[in-house]
Amino acid sequence: MYFILFYKTVDDYLERRIQYRERHLNYAMDSHNRGELIIAGAYSEPADGAVLIFKAESSTIVEDFAKNDPYVIYGLVVEWTVRKWTVVIGGD
Repeated sequence: MYFILFYKTVDDYLERRIQYRERHLNYAMDSHNRGELIIAGAYSEPADGAVLIFKAESSTIVEDFAKNDPYVIYGLVVEWTVRKWTVVIGGD
């Protein structure tokens, strides 16, 4: 199953992320290396959120990722939502 994790970030996200960026990227890369996080990136113009796409057995994996992401823990993400995604073209 595929899931999309939507992040809404604080207004000064670009400035505040500097001190947490390496931890966040390492955390995300660990999930990617396990085959869970497929692709991810932040919005630009404006930089007010991000989208992360997961392939997982349940939404619990994605929810746990969000709850333990340094960007969420340190308040850079003010809101997150997980949605199950039906892939019609692409994927496996």
